[in-house]
Amino acid sequence: MIVKCIKNPDVFKIQDELTNAVYYGCNQEWYQTKWQRRSGCGPTTSTTILQYLYATRKNSAPLLLTKGACLQCMEEVWKYVTPGPQGISSTQKFCKGLDAYARAKSLRLQTDVLDIPRYRSKRPPFSETLAFLDNALKNDLPIAFLNLHNGQEPILDSWHWVTIISVEYASDASKAFVGILDEGMRKNIDFSMWFHTTLWGGGLVAFDML
Repeated sequence: MIVKCIKNPDVFKIQDELTNAVYYGCNQEWYQTKWQRRSGCGPTTSTTILQYLYATRKNSAPLLLTKGACLQCMEEVWKYVTPGPQGISSTQKFCKGLDAYARAKSLRLQTDVLDIPRYRSKRPPFSETLAFLDNALKNDLPIAFLNLHNGQEPILDSWHWVTIISVEYASDASKAFVGILDEGMRKNIDFSMWFHTTLWGGGLVAFDML
């Protein structure tokens, strides 16, 4: 099996100032309003990745973030990566929000996108999808993963964004697993199962801070 992962996973550790609990990545349940908690997976994933890039590219984030500081960032990102009535249902909408955030913050972001369409005949080969993940992680980039339908992978929620931080796959592309951050936790999913059984597809977005 071939394994690729980000270089500094401890950057994702977040401490609750009140309980001292430690989370991995942000959690949309931290938002203040019911609508934000229901639809906020896109801005939450954006915030998680942006914090990693600030820490590894700009050296501007502490090794151990606090929940309060993360929530402030989540609220700021929400202004730009803003869910509509159906959340953020495409990579195009996700990237549009990221571009708006980058302009507002005078940042330069380089974005790479791989869509996985609903119709199987239009999907890229699975090997190409794995190459996308491999290349991003090789360059120390977490990946925003849009899953519109979880197929037969029970750990994933449908119509949901999560952060991919690792991939383990067979050289013949017959099997692949990814490590994700979701709900403030690290999880592992059968990515090949998702790819071959999802009914509505999704997409992958890797972006870097230049």
